[in-house]
Amino acid sequence: MTETITRPTLFDALHIGGPTLRFRYAGLTWLTDPTFDEPGDYPGPITLHKLSGPAVPVEAIGTIDVVLLSHDQHADNLDTAGRALLAQVDTVLSTPDAAGRIDGVRGLVPWETVTVGAVEVTAVPALHGPEGCEPLSGVVTGFVLRAEGEPTVYVSGDNASVELVERIVERIGRIDVAVLNIGAANVGRFGDSDVTLNARTAVQAAAVLGDAVVVAVHAEGWGHFSESLDYLERTFAYADRTGQLRIPVRGEVFAV
Repeated sequence: MTETITRPTLFDALHIGGPTLRFRYAGLTWLTDPTFDEPGDYPGPITLHKLSGPAVPVEAIGTIDVVLLSHDQHADNLDTAGRALLAQVDTVLSTPDAAGRIDGVRGLVPWETVTVGAVEVTAVPALHGPEGCEPLSGVVTGFVLRAEGEPTVYVSGDNASVELVERIVERIGRIDVAVLNIGAANVGRFGDSDVTLNARTAVQAAAVLGDAVVVAVHAEGWGHFSESLDYLERTFAYADRTGQLRIPVRGEVFAV
């Protein structure tokens, strides 16, 4: 289910599963939303069901320089093993709410920029559901990475809003790689409204992003994803955007 893209290689990445992607960028190793638990249930206001474990165990992941944590309040973005990993990482960037709950996390408000090594990291807005969802879903964030001589990378986090993608592109400009959490996540909290991008809204976001490579993550491995990767791939094909989509194989290093 991968698509060969005839473009220069921008960087190498490894999809571990769910929202967890390791990649090299500007001389540093980055990790998004750490999830390394084996399958199991996570009770809470809504019980989440993890269906598959990581393609690479946390013990084999290697040294991580920076974690980009979209939010800490949901186990499908930060599970027990992922939470333990944070203490071993020098730089963890997330929301101010996460910083208030986890020692060592630096919280960023939307459009705030920090420098890590040679990289400017800008927090960008994200919406984990329909308008007004924050009292139930909590605050989430995305990130944009920029560095001299490197591609501009957008990491969406759990964002369901195409309008916010439009605002990010208007403010940031060209984006070369977009790591999008897709899967049409839906736990029933907001009726038929998904809390991440679905295939239809992912295509809309891809159109906004121009010719950016779209790396689809967080679309498998949990019981609350309501659309398949096959359906995502078909929807991009029907929209004549097959060449823009990259669906990584879990556990295999791939070139973006």
